[in-house]
Amino acid sequence: EDGMAIVSVKDSGCGIDEENQKKLLHTDTHFSTFGTNNEEGSGLGLLLCQDFIVKNGGKLWFTSKKGEGSTFSFSVPLLKK
Repeated sequence: EDGMAIVSVKDSGCGIDEENQKKLLHTDTHFSTFGTNNEEGSGLGLLLCQDFIVKNGGKLWFTSKKGEGSTFSFSVPLLKK
């Protein structure tokens, strides 16, 4: 799309409530939540992904609804020949 490759990953997990969505992808907020199998997550992996994607000219975004799951997407520029 417009010279960008877009990749999306969708899950049917527990989703992220609106309050925590505001905190995700920001380096100045830290919080932990528990997933479908009670695994703890802090969002650190997403911050690392976002850093890598932005440094390569793309962006990272997500949509989520509590109780329904999340979709995480990113774009990166396509190689021009």
